This record gives sequence, C-alpha cells and structure tokens, in this order.
Amino acid sequence: MAKKKDVNESIEIIESPEALQHEVEKVTGFFGQNKSAIVGAAAVAVVIIVGYFGFQWYQNTQDAEGEKKLYKAVYAFESDSLASASKDLAKVSDEFGGNTQNLADLYLGITLLKQGKYDNAIEKLKNFSSGDLLVQARAYSLIGDAYSEKKAYTEAIEFYTKAADYKSNKFFSPGYLLKLANAYEANKQSKEALDTYTAITEKYPEAAEAIPAKKYKALLESSISE
Repeated sequence: MAKKKDVNESIEIIESPEALQHEVEKVTGFFGQNKSAIVGAAAVAVVIIVGYFGFQWYQNTQDAEGEKKLYKAVYAFESDSLASASKDLAKVSDEFGGNTQNLADLYLGITLLKQGKYDNAIEKLKNFSSGDLLVQARAYSLIGDAYSEKKAYTEAIEFYTKAADYKSNKFFSPGYLLKLANAYEANKQSKEALDTYTAITEKYPEAAEAIPAKKYKALLESSISE
C-alpha cells in the first residue's frame, strides 16, 4: 500500500490547470535552452500526464490480474527502473488485451524511447489509441520524438502535426508546434518552419513557447537573407 500512496502523490499535480501550466512552462523552458534535447523534455511532461490518466484508466478495467501486473510495471516505470519496467510491460502487453494492453503499450513505448530503442518505441506508441485530450496528442508527439532521434524528419513532421492538430489547446499545442517548426528546419523546409513559428506567436502569443519561437524565427530569417 505504501507504494501506491507514493505514486498517487506524484500524480496530484495533474488535477490543477495552473499546475499543468507550470509543468508545461518548466518543460518548454528547458526546451528553449536545449533545442536539440527533444526526448528529454517530452519525457518529463508525459510522465505527469500519463501517470494520472493511466491510473484512472486501468483502475476501471475489469481485468484484476492485468491490473495487478500493470501496476507493478508502472511503478517500476515511475521509479525509473527502465529495464524492469520494459520487461514487465512487454509481458502485460503480450498477455492481456483491451485497455490493459493499450495502456501497457503506451508506457512501454515511452520506456523504449528513453532507452534509445526508437524503432521499437514507435511500434508500441503507434499501437496506442485514446480519445483523451492530453494523452493521445502526447503519444503522437512522442512518436515524432522517436523519428527525430532517427533523423527521419519527414515522419517526425507528420506526427508533430498530428499532435498539434489533435484537439488544439493553449497549454500543449504551442509545444508541439515548436517541435514541428524545429523538425521543418532540420528537414531544410525553411518556409514551413517560418510559417509554424509565426503560427505560434500569432495564435498563442501568451504561451511560453512564443518567446523561443520569435528567437528561432529571427535567426532563420537572418540565415536565409545572408
């Protein structure tokens, strides 16, 4: 029971919109200072988001055995025991179906991404499906992260676009658009990158991402004019 209490305490932050925004600002602040550190920034936010919605989801399933095994695997994930989490999550994904398997695939995809196993991460994250406002968009973004790490920028652009377009909102969409613009730059698509930076500053002028978007846009315009 002590373990469950610790995990519940770690996910309380998701219940408050103000706390959510604070976490987003922390992540985007890191991203602004470390433009290439895509996966690291994404992992910080996704643990918070999935931690809440994931537990709410699997607690409601009727598969008690699947719940128990998934809880053990998720606790290892939350504790950053990636090798253990990867092994346990793979077993749950193979042994169970429905929501239990779906959620296991999401956690497993994130774990594999953090381990640098990008192809396997993409496979598992693509298996995940949810109508939830936050988690589905985050899953798309994580797939984009994996492709970016592989330098497969065309595919990364596809999934960052999906993330940004999925139930757009002022809290998370600006971050996805910033990643999209960076992917366009990496793919030598300067016009699309400029258009995306502009979209951030015009559509979400109060977002934390608007500041780096203006900076990156100015730098890109300067490099084009030279």
